[in-house]
Amino acid sequence: MITSIVDSIHEVPVADWERLARPAGLYLSHRWLAGEEEDPTATSAYCLVRDPEGTLLAAAPLYLVRDEPNDSYQPETVLPPRLRPRVIAGARRGYHNTPLVGPGQDACLPRLRDAARRFADRHGTTHWWPYLTTRATAALAPLYPDPPVHLEDDALIPLPGTGIDDYIASLPARRRAGIRRERADFAAAGIQVRHHLLADCFEEAGVLLAGHQREHGHDRDGVDAMTALLARQAATMGDEARVVAAYDGGRMIAFCLYYHYGTTTWIRAVAHDRGHPAPHLYFNLMYYLPVEDAYAHGTTALHAGMTTIEAKRRRGADVSALHALADRHRVRG
Repeated sequence: MITSIVDSIHEVPVADWERLARPAGLYLSHRWLAGEEEDPTATSAYCLVRDPEGTLLAAAPLYLVRDEPNDSYQPETVLPPRLRPRVIAGARRGYHNTPLVGPGQDACLPRLRDAARRFADRHGTTHWWPYLTTRATAALAPLYPDPPVHLEDDALIPLPGTGIDDYIASLPARRRAGIRRERADFAAAGIQVRHHLLADCFEEAGVLLAGHQREHGHDRDGVDAMTALLARQAATMGDEARVVAAYDGGRMIAFCLYYHYGTTTWIRAVAHDRGHPAPHLYFNLMYYLPVEDAYAHGTTALHAGMTTIEAKRRRGADVSALHALADRHRVRG
């Protein structure tokens, strides 16, 4: 096996990368990572493991972080005090991370670790893997000196059958009645629902997203910052960045940004006007409208992510743990 590091995802053929990334998730896709390279707060690199014939067997992005604006990705916020790595291995965003390894190629994992270790050492630091899936944690944990650190829980809602009625039918009777009522009350309110590409509505969505961030204590995520973030995402992801939005008259009062990738529909951002009286506005934008589009697109699960886990359980989510693994070894010699 041959291990190398390249400076840009554009140095890796899309088909080679996507063969490993598609089963892993949106936030390790070639297109998403190309967008992350535009973020000025970190320098990216990519560890590649190939066989002698050149077939890509395993890979991982690496990020030397200079300024981390997201508290949930700051080592000092989520790791024990003795661990302060400045290199992230794997996905830097999305709260869903795993090394990219082909079937039967777990023997490549030590090579990915060693490459991350050397990359970090060149910059006078160490590395860590934030928000690893349960499966990734089990595979990587034997390679690191400290036990995994539990960070959050992750929710994935299975979508059985061929339509939203099949999804609702898969839930307990009490939940079926509740969801039908929430959908019916929302529909009766006369709120207009529109489907967009993000490129066509990022300014309106940015205003709502800034309000959502402010309500959660992220004061520096103002309208200009959130609009710019969505604009960059729209430019990078193109027609893959889909939005379902609710309108009262001509005003957007809620939106959900999501992606269909692999067999999963990935919720990326949801925000709504908390003062608007539309019934069950959040639940319809967060769950039921994206579920309808997921079925239309043919995906089989909705990735609902972290936080409000019990609300997601009540809507059928399977919940699994997300962990961090941090290295404290520096390269010797």
